[in-house]
Amino acid sequence: MTKQGAVSLRELLEYLKGEKRHKIVAAIEEARAHGDLSENAEYHAAKEEQGMNEARVSDLEDKLARAHIIDPSTITAEKVVFGATIELIDMNEGTEITYQIVGVDEANIEAGKVSITSPIARSLIGKEEGDVAVVQAPGGEREYEIQSIEYV
Repeated sequence: MTKQGAVSLRELLEYLKGEKRHKIVAAIEEARAHGDLSENAEYHAAKEEQGMNEARVSDLEDKLARAHIIDPSTITAEKVVFGATIELIDMNEGTEITYQIVGVDEANIEAGKVSITSPIARSLIGKEEGDVAVVQAPGGEREYEIQSIEYV
């Protein structure tokens, strides 16, 4: 994962272990105050939310512990590799698009971050400026011309 992706996951983990955990505990205590726990829907919902939160915390801790963190600004490559920010021209529509190739957990297409496992990233890996990448997308074949490659 990229350095920024690791920072984002750590911030999320801090939120889940701190503020979110405290809100769930407060909800459980409030539900307990209503009496009979066997028929208390609020209590059961809060306990279920607590379980999901703790599972997410464990998952994030595991991912961060096993992650290989890469700072794209330290990469000097002429070809597209993990961490690259690529300016493309969609040859089908004539529009410009910018994507950064990131880890699976930090992908966010709205923010221009595509997963290393996505069809577009797989078709771009190893290409250079001026090359055309052909992507097998769900809507059919798409062609992208690489305008520039940056590592920031």
